[in-house]
Amino acid sequence: MIEPHAPAPPGSPPSWGGEGGPGTPPSPPTRGAPARLPVRPATGRFLVLSGVFVCAACGLVYELELVALASYLIGDSVTQASVVLSVMVFAMGLGSLAAKRLRRFAAAGFGAVEAVLALVGGSSAMVLYAVFAWTGGWGGMWADGPRFLLVAFSLVIGVLIGAEVPLLMELIQRVRRQDAGGAVADLFAADYVGALVGGLAFPFVLLPFLGQLTGALVTGTVNAVVGAALVLGLFHRDLSRRARWLLLTANAVVLALLATATLLADDFERAARHAVYGQDVRVAVRTGVQEVVLTGDTDGRPLALFLDGRLRVGADDGRRYHEALVHPAMSGERARVLVLGGGDGLAVREVLRHRDVRRVDVVEFDPELTRLARHDPGLSALNEHAYGDSRVRVVGADAFRRLRTTPTGTYDVVISDLPDPGVTAGTKLYSLEFYGLLRRVLAPGGRLVVHAGPVSARPRTFWTVDATLRAAGLRTAPYRVGASGTGGAAGSGDAAGSGDAAGPDRTTAVGGHAPRDWGFLLAARRPPGLRLDPAAPRPRTLTNESLARAARAALRTRTADLPPSTLVHPRY
Repeated sequence: MIEPHAPAPPGSPPSWGGEGGPGTPPSPPTRGAPARLPVRPATGRFLVLSGVFVCAACGLVYELELVALASYLIGDSVTQASVVLSVMVFAMGLGSLAAKRLRRFAAAGFGAVEAVLALVGGSSAMVLYAVFAWTGGWGGMWADGPRFLLVAFSLVIGVLIGAEVPLLMELIQRVRRQDAGGAVADLFAADYVGALVGGLAFPFVLLPFLGQLTGALVTGTVNAVVGAALVLGLFHRDLSRRARWLLLTANAVVLALLATATLLADDFERAARHAVYGQDVRVAVRTGVQEVVLTGDTDGRPLALFLDGRLRVGADDGRRYHEALVHPAMSGERARVLVLGGGDGLAVREVLRHRDVRRVDVVEFDPELTRLARHDPGLSALNEHAYGDSRVRVVGADAFRRLRTTPTGTYDVVISDLPDPGVTAGTKLYSLEFYGLLRRVLAPGGRLVVHAGPVSARPRTFWTVDATLRAAGLRTAPYRVGASGTGGAAGSGDAAGSGDAAGPDRTTAVGGHAPRDWGFLLAARRPPGLRLDPAAPRPRTLTNESLARAARAALRTRTADLPPSTLVHPRY
């Protein structure tokens, strides 16, 4: 609540520009002098607090946009959120200290800070994506360019946001003086409510309707307009003619740059996408869950599927991966099969090769991915139109939530074709609690197979998954399958590909190399036999001999005595 007017103390100096006559340029106002406003003090105070509200909303949008984009481009959302939040809060403290020297020029200082903040915050997503797209594949220190830029943007934006509060506090007191406690309460109330609105607007309005790039640019435009309107409209009498023209010109330049970038955002995104994926991008769509990109399948180019910029399916090694994932688990009773993830339909394709399968349930969190796998000519040809089989039922749901309502002993085989455990969003799907649910839905004698990430690159992660399965009461048989051309324990007969393994490891398309192998864990209540069913169709890339080599290759990397991963204490 705004406190009643408290008069200025006796002897307060006159307002800025009141001493030298009409022809004399005004000198900076002395702190505490009331501002000469074109409106009543109560209206002026309301306008200042409204500006605080909008600026706080814009500041939080910048923060969330950095976290979201860094999570998409770099991965590991927990780390990216921690970096952005900690650096930004630290920088806000630096900005508050730096702003102490500007309080004498509060109006001009706030106008300058908002113009710079609008430009930096509004363009941050576009610049970060540009560095990722055009320099991330150069290797060396350039591969870490987005990480360094993320810290730099967090630091600069934090300093500018931190400078707002002391300057706004000075402006509020110059509109109408009140006790410090009441002024702080009013300022922070408007600030926190604005942050709430910005925090809700980002995921529910800006991101789904405008996207990352345009959303940030529009936010910067709003920030610049409100900052300029507040200073040039309400406090213009406190500014010299030169200061007014400088602020007007600076904001006009900022708005022109942001408007131009907004108009070119679609062209920029297409160019950046081609820089990341190559010139043969055939499908690019952002679903409610992720960005889905299909490349190739034209002019003899191999098809590739990327999810959020990470390779999910590559035609060169897709068969090798999915045969290794599915066929060992299908040795035994297999009438009822559950596939978790695998929205591309390639794991389902391998399951359907077994004619005695009666039912296949696919639980995929992103229904748009399964729609694409069903209708896209290239991807549906690769999965051999698996979703057209009457035995297949697709459920768009979170796997964890779905399993909690699944009856006991429902499935003979469960195939976990989920994102790598190193991806934060998928960590709960590699937890002790999740594997406890999977154990419950397995029929007596049922088997579970889990893709547990690359063994050679992340052995500790792989063996943590093994420890977690064992803690859930399951016995495991680990095996490691190498990509074609790597010389790993991959089996025989597949044509050499690029040597990069495509699978749910979600390796970035730029700035990193795909894993050279995959690690799998076959699990059951009793020690499972790692073998192929002689009565089943023979895989093209897998034999019993190569499976035995794959098991020995995995065991050579064993890391003992690792604790299991849980929901409240993830270990990946």
